Amino acid sequence: MTQQRLAFIGAGNMARSLVGGLIADGWDPAVIGVSDPDAHQLGALTAHFKVSTDTDNRAILAGRDVVVLAVKPQILREVASGIADQIQQLCPLVISIAAGVRSSDLERWLGGNCAVVRCMPNTPALVQTGATALFATRKVSNEQKDLAESILRAAGLTVWVDDEELLDAVTALSGSGPAYFFLVMEALEEAGITLGLGRQTSRLLTLQTALGAAKMALESNDDTAVLRQRVTSPGGTTERALEVFEDGKLRALFVDALTAARDRSRELADQLGGE
Repeated sequence: MTQQRLAFIGAGNMARSLVGGLIADGWDPAVIGVSDPDAHQLGALTAHFKVSTDTDNRAILAGRDVVVLAVKPQILREVASGIADQIQQLCPLVISIAAGVRSSDLERWLGGNCAVVRCMPNTPALVQTGATALFATRKVSNEQKDLAESILRAAGLTVWVDDEELLDAVTALSGSGPAYFFLVMEALEEAGITLGLGRQTSRLLTLQTALGAAKMALESNDDTAVLRQRVTSPGGTTERALEVFEDGKLRALFVDALTAARDRSRELADQLGGE
């Protein structure tokens, strides 16, 4: 795996996170190349990770087995069209981490007949604790799927979906999900302050509680409903608080919120893929 030659087009936060994760996993910096129009960003990458860099996308693609498209969705069409002839000649595995761009549109911009894996990562990938869903087109071999998974796993957990339309649901759940948890943590912190706790005390207790709950859930064989029940004593404080959440129809509110996010994801994909 580590002998595959990778090219990252785009040197933003997600690309830097993946490059750092891959090198930490044992990938040789010599097989990784990164292109970006920002020479300052490239200089920082070279200094920190010792990878090769170039401001020219076409130059960095030479001889690459895998191309990771890590640019903003709004410019992906322009970037893909500019390298389409090289992609047709090289026939590399193409991995897109651009949110909202369907694989069929990307493949069309690249000239067709491409092995494309579309990914939906989330921002905790920046600290190697991300959650990424992947979808492979029919041209992707099992070996290429393994390779794509190993690359994205450098930034956290990975899961595959068989239906590309499910990536809109993934976007609503895990793609946008960090913001939901930040909102809950923000609300908890403010509630603690309202009850008399100092701001720093309320913040630390909120963040550590969120971390601890997530860690318990990840390490337990029981589902979250069982874990919730275990910390909810009959007639106790937790039960009283949960009754307020249930009376406020919190579950239905989450369904409505994620449905709205999913629908917006579909709308954006239609806009980005338009002729």
